[in-house]
Amino acid sequence: MTSRLKEKYINEVVPALMEKFEYKNIMEVPKLEKIVINMGLGSSKDNPKALEKAVEEMTIISGQRPVVTKAKKSIANFKLREGMSVGCKTTLRNQKMYDFLDKLVSIALPRVRDFRGIKANSFDGRGNYSLGLKEQLIFPEIVYDQVDEIRGMDVVIVTTAKSDEEAKAFLELMGMPFKK
Repeated sequence: MTSRLKEKYINEVVPALMEKFEYKNIMEVPKLEKIVINMGLGSSKDNPKALEKAVEEMTIISGQRPVVTKAKKSIANFKLREGMSVGCKTTLRNQKMYDFLDKLVSIALPRVRDFRGIKANSFDGRGNYSLGLKEQLIFPEIVYDQVDEIRGMDVVIVTTAKSDEEAKAFLELMGMPFKK
C-alpha cells in the first residue's frame, strides 16, 4: 500500500536529483524524515473545551492523536503559569507523513483564498521547511458548521537535505507550489 507521492519520489524525484546535484550514491538523495504539525491555542488557553476541540480537529486532519503541549515557564504578562496547556502537536512519519503531504499539496493549499504559491524563503539553513496555515478549514475533513473557532497551525517538513537549495529542489519535485 504505497501512496502516489511515494511512487513519484522513487520514479521521478530520485533520478532528477541524482542528475541535478551529481550524487554518487542513491543514499545521498534527500528524502522526507518527518512532518511536525503544531497548533497553539493562544487566547483560548483558559478554555478546556477549546483544547479538546483543537485535539479533535488535529486528529481528524493528521490521522493520529496529538500530544497536548504544556507551558515550560510562567509568564505574567500572558497570564500563563507553568504546566498550563498551551496547544497540541503531532509528528507524522512513514505512510501517514506521505499521505498528509499529498493532501496538503494537492487539496488543502489550493483551497486557500487568493493562493499564488508558498514562500520559498522559509527554510532553516539545514534543509527543513516551515509553513504557517491561518485556518484549519482548508482541509476537506473539517466540517465548516462544526468549527467553534478558527485556529491556525504550523507545519514543519523535515528532510535529510544538507542545504536549502537541495531541499527546495526536492520539495518542488514532490509538488510543493512555491511562488515563482
